[in-house]
Amino acid sequence: MTELPFNISVSSEQLDALKQRLALTRFPDELDDAGWAYGAPLADIKRLVTRWQDGYDWRKHEALLNAELPQFTRDIAVDGFGTLNVHYVHKRSALKTAIPLLFVHGWPGSFIEARKITPLLTVVQPDRPSFHVVALSLPGYGFSEAPTKKGFQLAQYAEVCNKLMISLGYDEYVTQGGDWGSMITRKIATVYGGKHSKAWHTNFPLVSGPEFSLNPIRLLSSVLMIFQLLWLSPAEKAGLQRAQEVQNTGLGYLRLQSTKPQTIGYSVSDSPAGLLAWIYEKLVAWTDKYPWDDDEILTWISIYWFSRAGPAATQRIYYEVASENAIIPSVHGVSPTIPLGLSFFPGELVNLPRSWVRRTGNVVFEGEHPMGGHFAAHETPELLVADLRKMFGRGGPAYGVVPGRVGY
Repeated sequence: MTELPFNISVSSEQLDALKQRLALTRFPDELDDAGWAYGAPLADIKRLVTRWQDGYDWRKHEALLNAELPQFTRDIAVDGFGTLNVHYVHKRSALKTAIPLLFVHGWPGSFIEARKITPLLTVVQPDRPSFHVVALSLPGYGFSEAPTKKGFQLAQYAEVCNKLMISLGYDEYVTQGGDWGSMITRKIATVYGGKHSKAWHTNFPLVSGPEFSLNPIRLLSSVLMIFQLLWLSPAEKAGLQRAQEVQNTGLGYLRLQSTKPQTIGYSVSDSPAGLLAWIYEKLVAWTDKYPWDDDEILTWISIYWFSRAGPAATQRIYYEVASENAIIPSVHGVSPTIPLGLSFFPGELVNLPRSWVRRTGNVVFEGEHPMGGHFAAHETPELLVADLRKMFGRGGPAYGVVPGRVGY
């Protein structure tokens, strides 16, 4: 598992081919005053396509990513799936006793989500813990190789993550993740918790709601949960309302990618405008009034377009995890026992009552914030980092969980 330095280097031929495809974009029509009700507005997509074709400088942003993020690749053997070449960011703190932290992204994100938090976490300052940050591209995402066999599920993603950390010399570490990163780090905590994974933190705590059962204990628990709804805080009530809105109008992508990912794969792989619209809608709808810059969006989308395996590979995780019935963990399922930290942001897709999510693990820390959405590491990096510092810093509930590494 030899580590090799990596720089993003998209060929001129790939750039020329992208511009040619953008020039041939065939836009759909749009109803008058449609706004966002039907999906990404035509004016927005036309503006972004025009910018992507003529004005956006990929070489500039490619150079910035390479300069800011130390990147590497290495081969990792996955039981039953052969060897995958995995791309990752590895930024060490200048402090030897810094805490090893694995950041795991989701869809439609990538390693770029760690871009803003990495310098904040690795800095060495008085009275603040410092971290060694590792942020991989999940298999099939960014510049990591994709699995070629069916059945690559949460256990396999967790295996890749754990083996990566061990290969870097981090036998013991902590994790942070949102979206799929939340579910993957939960799996890491369940399978490797205690021996390798010492604590986990998520900004996307997801668990099923109350479940009725003939089991008297479960029935009583479910009834108590429902009664608790009467005493929810304003933030919890707003969170449930937000979740209901998403359930009613925003889960089409989930149904499709969980059942027929190959079908939508043709569109996002063949049409850059189609890929842009598919992801742009999520970037806007899933954030909390975040002021996206056009070039910021196009850099995000370009990583998908120029990815090693292509955009379709990123969607198959939905099918695989749905087939193991694990997209939403059950409140009655097996919970990890290592320390868990939670951060709540009002613009998150699913913001469940705190009494529910506390049953998902050994919750030792909670952070409640007045702003922020699904991509917390990108939208509100200072708030997310502050929570990690409180959780793992001196006097925090997870201080010293990694022996010999306290971050000071």
